[in-house]
Amino acid sequence: MTIISWIILGLLAGAIAKFLLPGRDPGGFIGTTVIGIAGAFIGGWISARWLDHPITKDFYDGATWAAAIGGSLVLLVAYRLLFGHSRN
Repeated sequence: MTIISWIILGLLAGAIAKFLLPGRDPGGFIGTTVIGIAGAFIGGWISARWLDHPITKDFYDGATWAAAIGGSLVLLVAYRLLFGHSRN
């Protein structure tokens, strides 16, 4: 997959992660979008590096989507723990 594909996958993974983990985020829509893109890259890297699932060229690979969404969820939770103190 190209970088553009990973960015699109990250946007969608961030939206899915936000749907699975609702609530107020300190960064709003932009922060959640950036977290989704970063989560897709990190999830894909972890999947290829330690889970022995190489990155495929297929955009519709279920394991790639699971890794991207999982990475986004982990980053979203970490972001809320680190920067969510100012929520009312």
